[in-house]
Amino acid sequence: AGAGIGGFFTPTGYGTLLAEGKETRVIDGKGYVLETPIHADFALIKALKADTLGNLVYRKTARNFGPIMATAAKAAIVQVDEVVQPGAIDPENVITPGIFVDTVVELGGQK
Repeated sequence: AGAGIGGFFTPTGYGTLLAEGKETRVIDGKGYVLETPIHADFALIKALKADTLGNLVYRKTARNFGPIMATAAKAAIVQVDEVVQPGAIDPENVITPGIFVDTVVELGGQK
């Protein structure tokens, strides 16, 4: 949903129980199922660092789904180890822009 795609047709699941109740089409003789995007009311995200504007930097695999869900959710709540001032994060290292972040909670190294 974060990419703005309304859905796509995929051959995966065509003719199985997974396709039950979903729109299907045959295109060029091959069956497809319409898959719609994942939306969320809230995304709970873990990031390494944020600035006070909500720009995020991730560590390792936290980068896999955090940025995607921040864009797909109505509200993104982010847990970080450290909050820094704007400009303290190199713009080249920002993975999720602050425009997608609603709340930042600083743990300060707590687990």
